[in-house]
Amino acid sequence: MSHVGRFAPSPTGDLHLGNLRTALAALDTAGSNSKFVIRIEDLDRVNSRRETASRQLDDLKAVGVLSDVPVVFQSDRFDLYHAYVECLRDQGLTFECFCTRKEIQEAVSAPHGEVVRYPGTCRNLSESERKKWSNVRPAAVRLLVRENLGKHGVVDDVVLVRNDGVPAYNLAVVVDDELQGVTQVVRGEDLAHITPSQNYLQKLLGFRTPEYVHLPLMVGPDGQRLSKRHGDVTLADCLRLGFSVDAVRSALMNSLDRGTNGWDASSSLEQWLKSLL
Repeated sequence: MSHVGRFAPSPTGDLHLGNLRTALAALDTAGSNSKFVIRIEDLDRVNSRRETASRQLDDLKAVGVLSDVPVVFQSDRFDLYHAYVECLRDQGLTFECFCTRKEIQEAVSAPHGEVVRYPGTCRNLSESERKKWSNVRPAAVRLLVRENLGKHGVVDDVVLVRNDGVPAYNLAVVVDDELQGVTQVVRGEDLAHITPSQNYLQKLLGFRTPEYVHLPLMVGPDGQRLSKRHGDVTLADCLRLGFSVDAVRSALMNSLDRGTNGWDASSSLEQWLKSLL
């Protein structure tokens, strides 16, 4: 079966090896006879940069990950996302939420590192309560989950539009996967918890549900999820160490085959790469 796979980075910083590894896995999983899509998820208007996206696309091209269609930037599609929100609003499937992240965190008292679920604070506000809160701060728009969906996993009242008017990730990713014909999604296991909510939104909008593969996260020498705080973890860093692009690509593909998601504190990036070549 021919698939449409995709990789959708956020241009808030250069791609690290974990990002490149996921991109390679997505391309490999889709298969040689499939179509592959690269999408730039630049909803973060404060930290997203077009020049960063350009460097990301260059790195992806270097390791052989190319888009078979023109690259879509989510920041160009706000009107499209808002149209789908209006469709849900017309069906009574949204509500205004005035909670801050801090207030939600305090309300649920989730231990550090646990997924924070929305506690439903603003679900049933009266008209007078909504009016009072609207004078305090602008509202976000959340999805109103009406069904008992326990057997499908935890479905949350996810944010559809942030309180600054920017469409939220969970809406944009669902709309774009449908409109770009994506049938297969390969991404990090840190997003597995939100998949039931995205599947529910797909159902409400009459969309197909892609196949999902959630990869174990790549970790740094401290055992934590690989990120910019680990410093030297980009393709450029590897090239400075003397590795070729082909060598980095091979090491990342070999790490997938061997289930090696990172390196321990006793080894360096250079040693880890050499162990996989």
